[in-house]
Amino acid sequence: MENNEHIVYILKCADNTLYTGYTTDLEHRVTMHEEGKGAKYTRGRGPFQVVFMEKFPTKEEAMQREHEIKQLTRKGKAQLIRDKLKEVMTYENPEEL
Repeated sequence: MENNEHIVYILKCADNTLYTGYTTDLEHRVTMHEEGKGAKYTRGRGPFQVVFMEKFPTKEEAMQREHEIKQLTRKGKAQLIRDKLKEVMTYENPEEL
């Protein structure tokens, strides 16, 4: 069965580095990272905070976006996170911006 949630996410690690990944089950994936069973990069870098997430209808679109994000510099990723945060804040509390 094809899961219809394809998620690209960025984790902020305890050492202040950023990790970008793809999953169809974000909660489970973060648990895997926390248990040291996620990506090799994240082992020993927990706890983690999900700082960015985008959903896509197809795996192909999500994988393409993950690749695009991975090409960004740290500064570029930080800007992406800030832009998404503004979007969320505007949506939840427009008067606070």
